[in-house]
Amino acid sequence: MFGNMYGFKEIDPAQLAQLRLRQAIRLIDVRTDAEFAAGHIEGAIHLPLHLLPFKADELAGGGTVVFYCRSGARSAQAAAFMASRGVGEVYNLVGGIMAWAQAGQALAA
Repeated sequence: MFGNMYGFKEIDPAQLAQLRLRQAIRLIDVRTDAEFAAGHIEGAIHLPLHLLPFKADELAGGGTVVFYCRSGARSAQAAAFMASRGVGEVYNLVGGIMAWAQAGQALAA
């Protein structure tokens, strides 16, 4: 896990799997409805990126939040947005769900 100038940290699939074992997190999938329906990480909350500004206050309640998308680009935008709003522990899944699946991690339908 490492930080950047945008105020959030990046996490790889192995680190995310370990983090999920250690503590409760809010895992947010910012992809489209169709992308989410095609497969997602078990336990993820679906919140398309364009709706994030309308739901940001609900996520600002503390705790660790991890965003992901297909490749990590949209989720980096989401993580930067939430970090700019002062949300504490904000992470972006590097490589997104593609990296998650390539690492052999399971997807839910």
